[in-house]
Amino acid sequence: MNRHWIPLLGLMALAGCSLDGGHSDLRQKMTQIKQKPKGQIEPIPTFTPYSPYVYSAAAERSPFSRPMLESDQRLVGRRLDVAPDTDRQRELLEQFNFDALTMVGTLSRGGQLWALIDDGDGGIHRITVGNYVGKNHGKVVNASQSQVDVLEIVPDGTGGWLERPRALTLEEKDNN
Repeated sequence: MNRHWIPLLGLMALAGCSLDGGHSDLRQKMTQIKQKPKGQIEPIPTFTPYSPYVYSAAAERSPFSRPMLESDQRLVGRRLDVAPDTDRQRELLEQFNFDALTMVGTLSRGGQLWALIDDGDGGIHRITVGNYVGKNHGKVVNASQSQVDVLEIVPDGTGGWLERPRALTLEEKDNN
């Protein structure tokens, strides 16, 4: 007998849902909204395209690096025979700015002194006389236990090239 009551209860529930059930105010509000004039969407605003800034002093000395000594400035000069070798294979440390490189040690192998250079990205590389470092065609011309001397070739701003001496000195850590 319980089976006969289940369909009857289901029909009664459906009938209760179909009655107005106090939603007349909702229907009235919807009718009012539909009668209002339709609005317009504002057009998409125009924008000016981004124009990148070209930094023209990239080849100049960084204002944050140490100034050159007077003795080093006397060595610097424009010569017609100074120009970078653009045909040679670029070395790994030439992708880093010179100021990002630090000398962290030396080692001697087979009678040759190698300087250990930290590239600033967590890599330690060994270099010796004849290797190149930095983005300005810097060639290692001398290496000692405490310093690596580099001769960079930089543009002089008038279409020529200048030799600029630089040095990487051994960074000693304070144990305190």
